[in-house]
Amino acid sequence: MNERGYYGEFGGAFIPEVLVATFAQLVEAFREAKSDPSFWQEYVELMSTYSCRPTPLTYAENLTRHCGGAGIYIKREDLNHTGAHKANNVMGQGLLVKRMGKRRVIAETGAGQHGVATATMAAKFGFRCTVYMGEVDVERQRPNVFWMERLGAEVVPVQEGSRTLKDAINEAFRDWVTNMDDTHYVLGTACGPHPFPEMVSYFQSIVGKEAREQILAREGKLPARVYACVGGGSNALGIFAAFLDDPVELVGVEAGGKGLDSGHHAARLASKDGAVGVAHGYKSYFLQDGDGQMRETHSISAGLDYVGVSPILACLRDQGRIRIEAATDAEVLDAFSLTLRKEGLISALESAHAFARAFKEVGNLSHDEVVIINQSGRGDKDIFTVADAFADPKWREFIRRKAEQYGA
Repeated sequence: MNERGYYGEFGGAFIPEVLVATFAQLVEAFREAKSDPSFWQEYVELMSTYSCRPTPLTYAENLTRHCGGAGIYIKREDLNHTGAHKANNVMGQGLLVKRMGKRRVIAETGAGQHGVATATMAAKFGFRCTVYMGEVDVERQRPNVFWMERLGAEVVPVQEGSRTLKDAINEAFRDWVTNMDDTHYVLGTACGPHPFPEMVSYFQSIVGKEAREQILAREGKLPARVYACVGGGSNALGIFAAFLDDPVELVGVEAGGKGLDSGHHAARLASKDGAVGVAHGYKSYFLQDGDGQMRETHSISAGLDYVGVSPILACLRDQGRIRIEAATDAEVLDAFSLTLRKEGLISALESAHAFARAFKEVGNLSHDEVVIINQSGRGDKDIFTVADAFADPKWREFIRRKAEQYGA
């Protein structure tokens, strides 16, 4: 990365003039914190006492036997506080907010995990909190909306555009422009204008640092591959970071939706539909039409249907350092069910994309090798989506009775 926040040709800070001073303040605050060893120590201590870190690395004996080939290990970010890797970033940014003396935080969220994590951080640090969430995601992730509001956050349903994550980001930036003096935007993934890609990756790197130490302690060797789902890119970069200089293949898995040829997916790098452009303040690959207008995306998982991808991942992919694949909705549901039945793990639908690709490939590896799959979150939040996808009759009857009770 250069001093202007570019990773090769990707990244940068395409921001309105009114935000230049705010970003300069953020860059300076982050630089000072990053160069202060006590800041990382404070962060690690906070995550260990408040957020159950380090999260375990679980050997999946039954899945290993079922798939054949390499041994399967699972990095358990589902056991992180708030149920996903998202807490790593927001707690770190919360410490920065304290340093900057601001009292209000705003955030965007898709699956709701980042929203819940931000609301949790705000409650702990005593900040006022507003979360922007696409109206479509509000409906399919109602349990997370409930918890955000109980934590004291204001949840604002965004009704413009496709009413999903990209539109929530737009609204959050509009808020920041008018309230920048006392407000910090806790961007949830490794996208957006510099320094957000660097900053989010820095805090999420705790995942990879732990995983590398854990696999060496357990196996005495590095994994052959590391798998992670890719939406914006925060969980993938978090676990990839510690292995970038190692002879380890890093595999990111995007949302293949209804198929890469269907037009209903969110695969920016794994499909032919991604093109280089500028949106949301940075340059990367986006799903856009010939006129540069952002296209609608689709994924069974609310957290992977973002229209762009981290400039860091775009650079690493173009350099050949990482491999990007895609998993369809159907493959994800199969992987979700297999993980649940074989290991008793309720994976987030986002994470199940990584499982789906790993299950396709591990049988081709040697029994002497191991792989790590990053389970970025737990799937409790997805109960409505999963039950509907499997057409569970008992669930439908439960919903019908509840609707009658509420007079629907």
